[in-house]
Amino acid sequence: MTTPGSLTAKGDDRRQALLQAAERILIDQGNARLSMRSVAAGAGVRLGHLQYYFPSRAALIQAVLARALEHSLGRLAQLTRAPADGPLDNDPTELVTTLLAEHTDPRLTQLFTEIWALAARDPDIASVTRAFYRDYLDHVASLIGRIDPHQPEDQRRARAEILVMLLEGASLFRSGITGDRSDSTDAQLLRTALVLLGVNEAN
Repeated sequence: MTTPGSLTAKGDDRRQALLQAAERILIDQGNARLSMRSVAAGAGVRLGHLQYYFPSRAALIQAVLARALEHSLGRLAQLTRAPADGPLDNDPTELVTTLLAEHTDPRLTQLFTEIWALAARDPDIASVTRAFYRDYLDHVASLIGRIDPHQPEDQRRARAEILVMLLEGASLFRSGITGDRSDSTDAQLLRTALVLLGVNEAN
């Protein structure tokens, strides 16, 4: 599989177009329609051209997840004004609100729902999905450590796992897939997330 750093600008544009085609199929047609041939057709390229960038469906999903993580971390990075290894100098409430705002994009939630369904049946995709969440948890645990540096590492990790579970489950309800949003529930969700981040103990 080619990596973004090894591509020319034109090659990276092509790679992004292939990822967008995969995302469109997952969101608009569902995971059952996602095949290497359908993605190649959706991007208007030959199958061999797609396989140059992504030799397998699992590699393709891995790149889709990596792009989603990059976008999410990019939004958080705009809010974390302190150095990456230093304490945060902004309101953690703002960080949680940014994470929750991603739930307002039903297409993003639909994308993850379809990937979860694929992972439930495909061991290779399950493997790359687990790797994605390990990376995500590492970032959340690091964020918790910056809010409260006195928390033991195992406690940071446990809180990170529970927070991610909370947010991922909440996304199904807040996106409208399995329920409806309410202001009172959102307020309680925010308070619970802040406790898991260690804001009460740190402040």
